This record gives sequence, structure tokens and C-alpha cells, in this order.
Amino acid sequence: MKKVLFIDRDGTLVLEPPVDYQLDSLEKLEYYPKVFQYMAKIASELDYELVMVTNQDGLGTDAFPENTFWPAQNKIIDAFAKEGVVFTEVHIDKTFPHENAETRKPRTGLLTKYFSENYDLKNSFVLGDRITDMELAKNLGAKGIFLSEDPELGANEIESSKQEILDCIALTSTDWSKIYEFLKLEDRVVEITRNTNETKIYIKLNLDGTGKNDINTGLSFFDHMLDQIGRHGAMDLTVKVDGDLNVDEHHTIEDTMIALGELFNKALGNKLGIERYGFCLPMDDCLAQVAVDFGGRNWLEWDAEFKREKIGDMPTEMFFHLFKSFTDGAKCNLNVKAEGVNEHHKIEGIFKAFAKAMKMAVKRDSNKMFLPSTKGML
Repeated sequence: MKKVLFIDRDGTLVLEPPVDYQLDSLEKLEYYPKVFQYMAKIASELDYELVMVTNQDGLGTDAFPENTFWPAQNKIIDAFAKEGVVFTEVHIDKTFPHENAETRKPRTGLLTKYFSENYDLKNSFVLGDRITDMELAKNLGAKGIFLSEDPELGANEIESSKQEILDCIALTSTDWSKIYEFLKLEDRVVEITRNTNETKIYIKLNLDGTGKNDINTGLSFFDHMLDQIGRHGAMDLTVKVDGDLNVDEHHTIEDTMIALGELFNKALGNKLGIERYGFCLPMDDCLAQVAVDFGGRNWLEWDAEFKREKIGDMPTEMFFHLFKSFTDGAKCNLNVKAEGVNEHHKIEGIFKAFAKAMKMAVKRDSNKMFLPSTKGML
């Protein structure tokens, strides 16, 4: 299945003439900053079909004769082709907004061929500067990249609720370098369902999230600690666990961390461009240190003692075991150390430092997409 970039023209590839919004002469033609450099990289490095989709109000009428449109249009197509950027299709709607044509963005009348098993619309994007471009993304079942100079531009033409449209926007940026980086470093989103006779677990992880969590393991303090991973690691984490808490807490904690570790390993994929290593932080009386290496081998060094039997509803004897379970699933090394007098602060400090270490280690650099290893594999 092919992924597609549906790309608006005016205000996205070229600057939109500010007075009449009509590019009807070569004198008005001005390209968007950085667009050639990064569109060329997108075309050569990424696996997207490039499709231009543009509304040209009243094209072919006396107010906008076609002979004033095509010189600029042909110049744009030729200039991008010389940089290796070739549009497989160019779709132009010539109607006015009041005509309510099915072919006019945000409607999809020009794009019906893409609603087929040949195209992966879910992982495709619409790039544009108008809110109607983002509504087109919604109508296609794709995601939007909003080059928003004016977020209300086109708002008088939208047909869906504003919130529905906003929910489809994956990135808002007017910087083509940011757009390229976003497309190259696709979100690492994975999920797992792990059912045994002792636990039933569902976890969804987005390594490139914003700290949005939905966690329920049946153990309030464990939920609180997992929430630290998501919030301080800037990851979105959904965890739903139904475990045999009538027996004790062991299976719930162990199996959850094994599954979470396996998800990290899966989300990192080929590990190209990751930092690999990652933190220490103070929390009142406590100093917590966590170092990580996603090197492909599991190991845990643990230097933390707890004098209480439980913190909240969690046995302190499980703290070592849960991190050991994570390293087994994630195939990583962890070195954990904490000192202090408050037991709650010590374990919370460890989880926060763990989250920060994860955030550092999984970070990627789009300009250095190589493996951080002299072995040639991780």
C-alpha cells in the first residue's frame, strides 16, 4: 500500500499573493522558504507518492483566465522536477466556494481513486495552509500538517466541527525543515495484548508523545509510578491490567513490566539515529540515578534499599523485580542507584530519573540516522 502526501500549492509550496490570493503572473511567483531543499529530501529519502491538490477559484473565467494561470503553474512543476520532486498527479478544482462542488477541497471528489486497497490513507498526510486542507485530511482518513500563518484562513468553508479537524492535525509548522524531520522520524507507536492465566494486559506506547496517560493496573501506587514514566519521558502510555490481585501483587507488576519492556524494544525498531544512552535528579532528600543502554542485552545493577514493607499498595520487594522484568523485555542495561531517607521520595525519584533516561536514550536525530554501535548491530 502506498502512502501519499497530498500537497496544497499556494501558501504551501509557493507564497500566496497577499492582495488577491491569485497567482496569475510570473511576477507574483515566489517560492516558500526552504521548500526546494526539504521537498527534494522528502522525494529522495522517504516513501511517499506526491500529489498536488489545489483550489483555484474561478479558473477559466474572465476574472482568472487560464492563460494567466498556466505559465506560473508550469514553472512551478518544472522547477520542482529539476530538484527531483515529481508529482504523480496534479488535481486542480476550478470552482468557486458558493458552488459547493464535490471536487473542491475539503471535499474529496477529485481524489476518489485513493480510496482503494492500493493506498494507505491512514498513514498519509495532507499539507496545507488553510483549515480546509486539514478538513480534507479528516475526510480522507489521513493526518494533517498545517502550515498555519493564519489559523482562521478558510474557516468560512469548513463543514465539520473545529475540534474534529484539530484532532486530525499531526503537526503545525511553517518551517519545511521541521516538516521533513517530522515525516522522516515517524511516530513510534506500538501496542501489545498479553494474556495469561494470571494477568490480562493491554498496553499502547507512543515514544514520541506528550505525556498523555491512561493507566489502570489495580494498584494505585503502581499507576502513579507508571504515570511518571509517561509524563517525564514525554511518552503517551495506555496501560490496562486485570491481574490476580486476590493472590498478590507479584504477577501484575512483573507481567506489566515485561510487556512494557517488549513494547520499548519493538518501538525502537532498527534503532537508527537514537541516542542509545541516557539521568540523575534530586527529589528533596533523595538523589536518584538511572543510566540506560539500549544495546540489545539485558542487565540490571541495583543499589537502593527500602526499610518499609510497602509504599502505598506496592511491596517494596517488587521494585528491583519490576525493573529487572523491564530489562528482560526491552533487552537493555539499567544501572539504578538511590539514596535518601524518605522511602516515597526514593522510589518516585527512581521512576522520574528512569523516565528522563528513557527520553534521552530514545531521542532521534534526523540528520544522523546511523546505528550508534561499532558492532554494526544492536
